[in-house]
Amino acid sequence: MQEPFIDVHELMKLDAPAAIAETTEAIRTQVHYDLGRRGAIVAISGGIDSSVVAALCVEALGREHVIGLMLPERDSSEQTLPLSQLLADHLGIRVFTENITPILDGCGCYRRRDEAIQSLIPDYGPDYKSKLVNEGLLETGNSHVFSIVVEAPDGTQQQVETPIDVLMQVVAATNFKQRTRKMLEYYYADRFHYAVTGTPNRLEYELGFFVKNGDGAADLKPVAHLYKSHVFQLARHLGLPQTLIDQTPTTDTYSLTQTQEEFYFAMPLEMLDLCLFCKNSGYTIEQTATATELTASQVEAVFADIVSKRTMGEYLRLPPLMVEKG
Repeated sequence: MQEPFIDVHELMKLDAPAAIAETTEAIRTQVHYDLGRRGAIVAISGGIDSSVVAALCVEALGREHVIGLMLPERDSSEQTLPLSQLLADHLGIRVFTENITPILDGCGCYRRRDEAIQSLIPDYGPDYKSKLVNEGLLETGNSHVFSIVVEAPDGTQQQVETPIDVLMQVVAATNFKQRTRKMLEYYYADRFHYAVTGTPNRLEYELGFFVKNGDGAADLKPVAHLYKSHVFQLARHLGLPQTLIDQTPTTDTYSLTQTQEEFYFAMPLEMLDLCLFCKNSGYTIEQTATATELTASQVEAVFADIVSKRTMGEYLRLPPLMVEKG
């Protein structure tokens, strides 16, 4: 018997006004009553998630009670600060800028990362650029095979499959960036008696795309219940600049431009969003394949990867373990 057709795109259409009303009311209640704070801190990067969170906080609290933080470092994209400033100007919020490069230098972030890369590519040096890439889930059926891409000063590139010990050291070193930013977010939160917002969407939160005690730390996470496509829908309804909406989501962590897809999600975000929605909604592999125009074997691989990433993400979401359970 043929599976009935499911128009997932239609099902994922959001009632944007209702979602904005619900989310802004939650932000007001959480910031003022649950947390007892006067406003919200949002680390803005020019990305769609932090832009929408900042806009929602302005809607909920008023622009005078929202502070945007711009936290670049030497590997940040040249577009990070201009895009962040575009958002701040559009929303009319106060901003502070902190270049975190000296802190990262002090804790050995770049040195530790470079030492790991040099164990594979001895010529790698300060003038080189690099990024980690995933081999691609839809092509290989495996999202756990990584390579390091290195670009020499003359522009030539080489790609080397990365052993697990090297991969873990590179990731551990770069995680200093997210944890340093969060440290500064809480500095400003303490200074102004504000709450720190987290900016992950449901795709990121559910599948563990965040750093424990880094961008995973927050007092409230206003869009963690919304799929990535929902965040884009809210951005349009909130009237954010089209330039921000059109940006390809990146990690803005490595010196070579690196999309979220090639680093972690291993497939197009829109497609993964649909697959996650189908899995969460109880649709079969065959129904999902019909709705997404993937093959059944591809959907099976994606569903398995979702389960794997959820399992890995459980550690990231755990609160501190206590001896007494209370």
